[in-house]
Amino acid sequence: MKTALITGAAQGIGRAAALEFARLGHRTVLVDMNEAALAALKGEIEAMGREVTAYPCDVSDEARVREVCAAAVEKYGAVDILVNNAGLYRGYWGDFLETDSASWRRLIDVNILGTMVFCHALLPGMLEKRWGRIVNVGSVAGEYGLPSFVAYSTTKGAISSFTMALAKAVSDRGVTVNSIVPGMIRSSEDDPDCKGRQVNAVDRSGTPEECAKLIAFLASDDAAYISGQNYKIDGCRRQL
Repeated sequence: MKTALITGAAQGIGRAAALEFARLGHRTVLVDMNEAALAALKGEIEAMGREVTAYPCDVSDEARVREVCAAAVEKYGAVDILVNNAGLYRGYWGDFLETDSASWRRLIDVNILGTMVFCHALLPGMLEKRWGRIVNVGSVAGEYGLPSFVAYSTTKGAISSFTMALAKAVSDRGVTVNSIVPGMIRSSEDDPDCKGRQVNAVDRSGTPEECAKLIAFLASDDAAYISGQNYKIDGCRRQL
């Protein structure tokens, strides 16, 4: 049994990942700003008979991030798996010249620095045990560059670079670092699927559960020889 900490756990890919880790028998540590949704997910996992703890947290608040990490380590002895899923997306699109530096900083604080601080806080314990899995959640925006999401694309490109660099720094000590790079993903079963059919050769959008399966594989012993990789899960995207 491992302990998996998932940020942005209250919805979408993060929620699906938390449920997948619970299904696999792992302890889960849930982190999100949405306290109501966090409590609901915690109850759902408890009903599965699994160990779970939830911490409300804005990942851009470094002091709170370090407090949450310390509490999780104190409670469970270690955090073995870290999934950095928290990120901002909606509401940050438009003509680059109509955006401002305050919005850029907010994206950087959450999408980049939030990921880096969680890694910085939890890596020492992983390195001490010589076993750890870090899975970051990027975006095809960081691979292709989307003109209506210039700042967002910048932050997700940084996640891909961070993943590759950190992997080279720690993979010789038993810790692997990878990222998944989702394309068009439905936020829920009720989310209309028209956009995925327009841009993907697979002719549909992906699901959070499909992303969660990939995350769980990269966090497993079966993926011990995989590190520093950014895995696209985009339905063979054929157009921007």
